[in-house]
Amino acid sequence: MNKRTAIIAGNHKMNFTNTEAEKFINELKPLVKDAKAQVVICVPFTNIVTAVKAAKGSGIAIGSQNVSWADSGAFTGEISADMLVEAGATYAIIGHSERRQMFNETDGTVNKRTIKALQKGLKPIVCVGETLSEREGGITEQVVKTQTVGAFKDIAAAELKNVVIAYEPVWAIGTGKTASAKDAQDTIAYIRSVVSELYGEAIAQALQIQYGCSMNTANVDELMAQNDIDGGLIGGASLKAADFARIVNYN
Repeated sequence: MNKRTAIIAGNHKMNFTNTEAEKFINELKPLVKDAKAQVVICVPFTNIVTAVKAAKGSGIAIGSQNVSWADSGAFTGEISADMLVEAGATYAIIGHSERRQMFNETDGTVNKRTIKALQKGLKPIVCVGETLSEREGGITEQVVKTQTVGAFKDIAAAELKNVVIAYEPVWAIGTGKTASAKDAQDTIAYIRSVVSELYGEAIAQALQIQYGCSMNTANVDELMAQNDIDGGLIGGASLKAADFARIVNYN
């Protein structure tokens, strides 16, 4: 039985217009009104205001899929934490593997974005995970430790209560492949041990760590039964209200 409150976050990626986002949230609200998990929807920047308005009073939190490390300036295509907070966002995904692979995010930029998010009152969902070649090379633990240590450089222990980690084995994103429940549990337990080395066992045991790859209606119950898995960062399965609600209302 998990001791921590679960957090189920949908990552809509580059999907849904404002109209579609509003429709989705209105469909979702009655389906998750009795959820025991924290429910978060991370939407494209342009949908945040609409999503916040649609979710008002429902307990569904709205997040962004990125946040700049800068407050303002010549950063074309970026969006600041102040902008996100004013729009009503409360969470921000940082360091998603798609950002790392396609947009050259590094452990250093993930750290800078995480620091800024925390300074401004956003709760970062910090993503870590290995590629297929890294997994086959037997260096999964080395990779996730480097990413975790890098992400939390110069972040105080007191801040960890506002942080979520999402473990996303990159080889399982959008492929339909999923780490076995045991593999996911073992790696997340290892990430928790890294946090314990950095901040102590009490803080590590209180930290929410999600499984971030291909959690779906078929495997959610088995994954959520694992002691160290505290939720999911859901991609494709978060785009249909009924499917996402089934995951939120896991057994």
